[in-house]
This record gives sequence, C-alpha cells and structure tokens, in this order.
Amino acid sequence: MNQDPLWYKDAVFYELNVRAFCDSDGDGHGDFRGMIQKLDYLLYLGVNCVWLLPFYPSPLRDDGYDVADYYNISPKFGTLDDFREMLDVYHAAGIKVISDLIVNHTSDQHSWFIESRSSLDNPKRHWYVWSENDQRYLQTRIIFIDTEASNWAYDPHTGQYYWHRFYSEQPDLNFDNSEVQEEILNVMRFWLDMGLDGFRVDAIPYLFEREGTNNENLAETHQFLKRMRRVVDDEYPGRILLAEANQWPRDLLPYLEPDEFQMAFHFPIMPRLFMALRKGNRQDVVDIMNDTPPISPENQWCMFLRNHDELTLEMVTEEQRQWMWKEYAPDDRMRLNLGIRRRLAPLLDNDIRKINLLNALLFSLPGSPIVYYGDEIGMGDNIWLADRNGVRTPMQWDESKNAGFSGADITYEPVINDNGYGYQKVNVAAQIDKPDSLLNMTRNLIKVRSAHPVFGRGGFTMLEPENTAILAYERELSEAAKMVVEGAARVLVVANMSGEEQKVTMGIDAVQGTDLLTGQTHHLNGPLILNPYEYLWLKLG
Repeated sequence: MNQDPLWYKDAVFYELNVRAFCDSDGDGHGDFRGMIQKLDYLLYLGVNCVWLLPFYPSPLRDDGYDVADYYNISPKFGTLDDFREMLDVYHAAGIKVISDLIVNHTSDQHSWFIESRSSLDNPKRHWYVWSENDQRYLQTRIIFIDTEASNWAYDPHTGQYYWHRFYSEQPDLNFDNSEVQEEILNVMRFWLDMGLDGFRVDAIPYLFEREGTNNENLAETHQFLKRMRRVVDDEYPGRILLAEANQWPRDLLPYLEPDEFQMAFHFPIMPRLFMALRKGNRQDVVDIMNDTPPISPENQWCMFLRNHDELTLEMVTEEQRQWMWKEYAPDDRMRLNLGIRRRLAPLLDNDIRKINLLNALLFSLPGSPIVYYGDEIGMGDNIWLADRNGVRTPMQWDESKNAGFSGADITYEPVINDNGYGYQKVNVAAQIDKPDSLLNMTRNLIKVRSAHPVFGRGGFTMLEPENTAILAYERELSEAAKMVVEGAARVLVVANMSGEEQKVTMGIDAVQGTDLLTGQTHHLNGPLILNPYEYLWLKLG
C-alpha cells in the first residue's frame, strides 16, 4: 500500500454503493463478497480508492444515512468478517477504502433514540435535542424542502419536540453532550481499527445549535472536528477525513485548517461545469475557480460531476437555478429539493463527446476526482423511483438477467431497462473490448492522470483567451516538486465547450505541446483549431 501521507492528492476515488454493485448470494442486494468478486474490474478501471456509501444496519428511510447501529453491518451486505476480508483483499491489491461516517444524526430506530424518547428522565434523553415547543432556532433553513415543513418533529409519547436537519426519521444527536462526542470518537476507532483508510464525514456543518444563528459552521462544531482529527493523527496516521459540507469554497477554509480535514468537496464547481457546457461559454467555470481561494499543500479539493445525491443547485442564484431546471430537468420528476436527480449520461443527452469532455475537466482540475459507480459506462436513471433512488440502481455488468448484478427474481430496485439506457445495451461487457467506448476512454483519462502527479499536486492558473468558448488552464508543479515527482511538470488543458469548431490563440510562452492522451504534437505559436467538445492535455516544456 502507498505509505505517502499525501496519497489522497494523487488518488482517483470511486464512489461505490455496496447495495448496488454486485450480489453474491442471490438475495437481490449487493454485498461485500460481491465487492470482492468485482475487484478486478476496479483494477482494470484504474481507481485506487473506493468510497463506500453507508453499510450499517438501517431501516433505509434515507438509503442507509439513517443509521440504526454504528457498530455493525447490515445483514443484507454481509458480516463484519466479510467486511474485514474485503478490506484485506482490496488493500493487498493496492486499493484504499474509505466509508461514510454519519455523525449529525441517527435513525429514529437506533436504540439510543428509542431510549431517549422512552421518558423524560431516561439516561439517553440528552443524547438528542429536545424542546417543549417548536419555536427554537427559527433562523435555521430546512434542507429537505420537498418533504419537511419544520426542523422539529413532535413526539407524542413524551409531549416534546426533537430536532432534525434532514428527515424527521433522522433525529439529530446532541453534541453538547460529552457522552455523545466520546461515542462518536469510539465509532471512528472501531472502523479504523479494522483497517479503514478514512471517512467521508457526512453533513458536518450542522452538529451544534445556538439560538440567534443559522446553526451552520458554528465554532463549537469546529472544536469537535478538531477532536476527530486528533484521534486520526495521534492514533491512525495516514488515514484521511473528507468533509461533506455544501458551502462556498471560501467558507470551507476553516474546515481545511491543519487540525481539521485534509479534504473537502468542491460543490459549486459541479453545476457550473454543466452551465458552461450548455451555454458553450467558459465564464461560469472561470468565475467559480477565480473565487476559489488557495489552500495548503496538505489539503485537497474533491471534484465530482455526479454522485448519489441530487445535482445540488443550492450554490447558484435563483435565476441560474430556474435556468438549470429548464435546461437539464424539464420534467418536474427530474427535480428534487433544490436540485436535479439525474445521472451524468442523461444530463448530457447521452452524448459521449460531452461526457468525455466533462470527465477530462474533472480529472485535470485542481483536486482529486470522484467517479460515481456506473457513470463510467454511461448508466441511465429512473425518475419514477422515489427520492434519489433513481440514480442508485444496480450496476450493469452484462446483458444477462438483472444486468449480471444478481440472480434474484426481485432486486432492491429494478435495473434500468428502457430503450436508451437499458442494461441489454449499456453494460461493462459490451464496452470493455471497444477502445473507443466510454469505459475505455474514462480508463485512459484515469491512467494518464495517475501517471502525472501534476494533476493532483500542481498549481492552477486560469487562462482567458479571447475566444470565450474555450476553457483553458495550466497545471504546474512547484520547483521543489519537480525534483521528486515523475511525469509532466507543466500541462496546458484546453477544452472547447461548444458544439462548433473553434479557433483559439493561447498566447503563452510555449511553442508546442504534446497531448498526453493521444501523443499528438500541437503547435502553439499560431492558432489551435478544436473540434466540437474537443479537449487537449498538452505537456509543455
């Protein structure tokens, strides 16, 4: 395994839903033994870190983010021994594994909450946030606006209200209680002791509540997060903490202090990539990247195009949100909360040129990229399923029963079976032997990125050539890094965001560049001509 403490800067992450990946025992649910069976596929793809969605026992009101037991595995996914074996096998193959750690809330079926709501004087009563009325913390926004009218839910048994930032079935833990803090730290230790390489820590801005605030990003929250980081640094060096906080990049800086998270998601870049592509104009991407502050060399952004949630439109103006809905979610069923519940390929009209272009940006922008399972083959979605389940359907391996995911008669959700994205056509087996398939073009991007650490560790300079259809930027290693890191030291990325041929003069101090993806040499002392949605990764110098 890679012992470099900054391994995450070079990593390509693969977001894997255990339930959706591979069913080894025919019960209709993916499991850890299925993950073991599909290891060779992940090695083929070239990813080197897997991020697992929740696998804890859960009533699945929120697809596992409603945890009913922090110290166990859902029986649908296997056993703790299966989990340990998966870790051993993946580690032996050189793939690290991180998982979701849900700290803000539990399921209302968790034994802690069952005790807490049993009486006003139960020892677990103060493990959650209770109130005699629902008029506290009124300045706090409601996150699930489609389903929740309040952040308070009434409990008839005790005649009080409990606080929840997400579904009412997910009561928030009370982090003002030192016992809760210690328990969460022990949960971390339990999984890190097994060998987990870190956590994507869910919903971190909301841990504490204070009257007169919006109850996000409070100082008390940061104090507890520093305790989490101390556990990692002191007891488990080399493991990582990835912050899931849907905030502006500048507001994430406190989370990226040396004593908090190594990594954080860059949420606002995602919708702006789609905006720029639809408009054929780079400006939305330029604006957000220019508004992204520098971070420490030890920190890293996590970049993604899509994931298991909706394509969030919280970090845009109301006018931009309405435009995105009109352009990318014309059917109301495609919308959810303040976002769009669609996969990558349907969002991009199943146009492989557009998909490859956005992937080329994903893998070359500053940060570590995340591939959402199935997007590498262009899987579709099912907008008729509830909530966000339409983008969480079974992985499509081949054209056999249930797309080769399971031998069961009924799977946890139906496989995609429509004319455009049905598993009979869109599957791994159909693409793996075709060099120009989406799978293999994605694989090539991953391979080239992994061979050139400049993409994970290099500086970033946005260029603004006269032609606004062209998005261009440079990635360059520092002088110190050039001495110790292999691969290209300076790369020019040029992308045509439009569906028409474009000509651009770069005006940089380089005469020519060699495309790392094709080996073709391009002269830069005159105009470059790019085909519709064409992209180049040009090694300079």
